[in-house]
Amino acid sequence: MPLTELEIRNAKPLEKPVKVKGEKTTFVTVGGSYKLSDGGGMYLEVMPNGSKYWRLKFRFAGKEKRLALGVYSAPGRASSETVALTEARQMMANAKNQIREGIDPSHQRKVEKITKAQSAANTFEGVANEWLEKFGAKKAASTIEKTRFILRRDVFPWLGALPIAEIKPVDLLAVLQRIEGRGALETAHRAKQYAGQIFRFAVGTKRAERDISQDLKGALPSPNVTHRAAITDPVKFGGLLRAIDAFNGTFTVKCAIELAPLIFVRPGELRQTEWAWVDLDAATICYPASVMKMREDHIVPLSRQALEILREIQPLTGRGKYVFPSIRTGEQSMSEAAINAALRRMGFDKTEMTGHGFRAAIRTIGDEVLGFRVDIIEHQLAHAVKDPNGRAYNRTAHFPERRKMMQQWADYLDKLKVGAEVIPLHGQVG
Repeated sequence: MPLTELEIRNAKPLEKPVKVKGEKTTFVTVGGSYKLSDGGGMYLEVMPNGSKYWRLKFRFAGKEKRLALGVYSAPGRASSETVALTEARQMMANAKNQIREGIDPSHQRKVEKITKAQSAANTFEGVANEWLEKFGAKKAASTIEKTRFILRRDVFPWLGALPIAEIKPVDLLAVLQRIEGRGALETAHRAKQYAGQIFRFAVGTKRAERDISQDLKGALPSPNVTHRAAITDPVKFGGLLRAIDAFNGTFTVKCAIELAPLIFVRPGELRQTEWAWVDLDAATICYPASVMKMREDHIVPLSRQALEILREIQPLTGRGKYVFPSIRTGEQSMSEAAINAALRRMGFDKTEMTGHGFRAAIRTIGDEVLGFRVDIIEHQLAHAVKDPNGRAYNRTAHFPERRKMMQQWADYLDKLKVGAEVIPLHGQVG
């Protein structure tokens, strides 16, 4: 007799040996599973933990086989991962139709799983995640995280589930215009850039015919190009240094903003500085490729003044991971906004000076006032610099010259801070 919902719900794990009547009479001992037949080869297997699984026993090409139909659920409680009694019977009927047509249902199930996995890998989101995984090793972790955030928030909800080969330029344009519509034009351009890289990766892996983002040239207004604000006038920069000296914020932030103009690293790299990278005896900080924008190791030679700042903060944070930890947890690095917030407290608004502006100061003053060799400055800024043969210099290139430049720069800043007349140092480095 076919099973009823009441029989199924009342089927419990065994507490004592029982005799179960199915297609054959069997004896089941405590701790084992047992089967309740529904007829036609389909049965419900009750497991020791109380779970109930639908199975279908059938013969194909002379061999007895089993097909898993899913986990039982009561009517009205079924989900995408469970199967009610009526659904299980329909699945059995479909399987028997396949058998009559000469198709092995268990083999067909495997084919469908493979096809589904391949389809998922060929969606825009699947290809995008593969692209991020492959090329993420060449980019800073913060850059990858920002890329993922924009894709997840602004692109995947509308394009993520679509086969990448079927996405049309108008589909991508609708996504970009939606971003532009909320006033985030720069983000729209970034999303278009990421989409283009993903489509080109799909072309290279034979999952798309071409990069459709190329059809959207001129479809978005050009963003207003704004450079990060920076003080590059020596006299005004001296005033900034005096303001930093007088800053009365937290000691960690004060030390960070004192060190910023002495080591030239990006704000994200500065706040993530770990004590494990600092060698006070060798007077260096060795930043690993994982935190660098160019994904290459970077060595910063430390001036006497920079060493004094690090030795001053070491008793406070030296037992932890970060030189500049978060004041809230101590287990994470200082907030991304901490440096800029300190500048605002000192009276410098975002149109006048930013944390990134310290790099512009050395690039401008070091070149135009002090006469430092531009390629030496660029090396110390961790920019891509190539030799006359077009090869990228390694992290130790021109290290003696860079160490000399860093000390001369720190001495120059000391004089700027007290307002002394400074004699240009043209030709002293390089």
